[in-house]
Amino acid sequence: MAFRLRVYLMSWLRTNGFVVISHASACLPLLVLIWDSASGNLSVNPIQDATFRTGKAALLMLMLSLACTPLHTVTGFKPALRMRNWFGLYAFLYAGLHFLVFSALDFGLDWVLIGREIVEKRYILAGLAALVILVPLAVTSTQGWQRRLGKMWKRLHRLAYLAGVLAVLHYVWLVKSDVREPLLWSTVLAVLLILRIPRVRARVSRLRMR
Repeated sequence: MAFRLRVYLMSWLRTNGFVVISHASACLPLLVLIWDSASGNLSVNPIQDATFRTGKAALLMLMLSLACTPLHTVTGFKPALRMRNWFGLYAFLYAGLHFLVFSALDFGLDWVLIGREIVEKRYILAGLAALVILVPLAVTSTQGWQRRLGKMWKRLHRLAYLAGVLAVLHYVWLVKSDVREPLLWSTVLAVLLILRIPRVRARVSRLRMR
C-alpha cells in the first residue's frame, strides 16, 4: 500500500509539480508583503515599499505569462502552457494591488488629485493603460470565454503583448537615474516577442526536433 502511494505521489508530482511550484512562487510576493506589513518590516516609507513590491511582482508575472509559449517552443516543456493564463491572472492581481496602494493608500482615493497625476506623469499613464488592458484578458481567461469568443479570443489575448510593452515603459519612465534594471526587462520582453514571430518560432521548433 505504501509503495503504491509513493508511486502515485511521484507520478502526480511529475505531472503537476511544476504547476504547484509555480502557484506557490506566484503567491510568495503577496505573502511576504502581508507578513512584512503585519510585522513592521517594511522600509521607512511603507507605502512606497508596497507600491514598488506589487509593481515588480506584476511585471514579473506578466513576463512569465509571456514566456510560457516561447519556453514550450524552445524546450517542448508542455506544463509551461498550463500556467500561461494563470500567470496572466497573477499579473492582473498584483497590478490591481499596485494601483490600489497608489490610489487608496498614497492618494486617499482623491480622484481629482489622482487624475492630475495621471495626466502629468507619463509613467502613471502607461501603467494604468497596461492595467486597463489586463482587465478584459483576466475576465475572458476561462475556457468558457474561449469557447464563446472562438477565433476572437486569440486576437483579444494578443493584447498581452501591448500590456507587456506598456508595463516595461512604465518602469523605464519611472526610473530617473539607474535604468539598468528597466533596460534588462526591456531586453527580456524583446526576446520573448521575437520568439513569437512565426518564422522564428518555426525555425526554433525545427531545431528542437533535431
